[in-house]
Amino acid sequence: MKKYLSVGEAAKAVQTTSETLRHYDRIGLVKPSKKDEWTNYRYYTEQDIVRLNTVRALQLMDLPLQEIKKVLEYDDLEKIIDFLAQAEKKADEKISALQYSKSKIQLAKADYERKLQTQQKFNGTFLKDYPERVILLSDTLEKPTLDNLWNYLGHFYDKVTPALKEQFSFEDLAGIYTENGITRLFAVCIRYADIDGLKVLPKGKYLCANCSEENREQMLRELIHIAQTKYGVEPTFTVQLIVVSGILQWNYEVQVLVDR
Repeated sequence: MKKYLSVGEAAKAVQTTSETLRHYDRIGLVKPSKKDEWTNYRYYTEQDIVRLNTVRALQLMDLPLQEIKKVLEYDDLEKIIDFLAQAEKKADEKISALQYSKSKIQLAKADYERKLQTQQKFNGTFLKDYPERVILLSDTLEKPTLDNLWNYLGHFYDKVTPALKEQFSFEDLAGIYTENGITRLFAVCIRYADIDGLKVLPKGKYLCANCSEENREQMLRELIHIAQTKYGVEPTFTVQLIVVSGILQWNYEVQVLVDR
């Protein structure tokens, strides 16, 4: 005896709503194998469920219902098989694209988790050893904005004459350098040639702290005060590395040299 499913049971089986199945019936896409003439209740067979699952899968391929209906009404079984084979191929391509996107999301998530762990670990001031760093100062940029951070390193490559561009490369980070009351954005050089605007940040221990734009100036004053009172040094410059902490957001790691 053939087993029948109610519209609610069929909807649950294909993970959709009863109203969706009623809509399929109204447009002639998937009609139930049995309909009670007195109650108008719809009843579906296992074969109906196969057809419903096929429709739902094709919808995920962004095919409109009218096109799906047209395909399923083919009289030629070979045409249906060929169409479904092409749909299967597109599904595989979509899965591959989603898996690639997922891998990129996982990498980004891991990166933000590392940054969060670093922020939690360094809650307050801390000492950090830095090697000698060569930076290239901007002639015009004084503070970070959405516009100048969008293509940050492009600004510094433009500063270099065409003949020397191949001799320069930069780390993928941004920073603010302040000395004698003058503040400029900078890029950290990986390779460089001797041009105006280069500055050497000495190797040594730097007193550091993480902060936001709101408390950046206050944190710098605190670091300078600690350097003066605890380490007995008078900082001649300060460094503020820009740490991207979210989409279109950034924080800072402020640094003051206390021991070479």
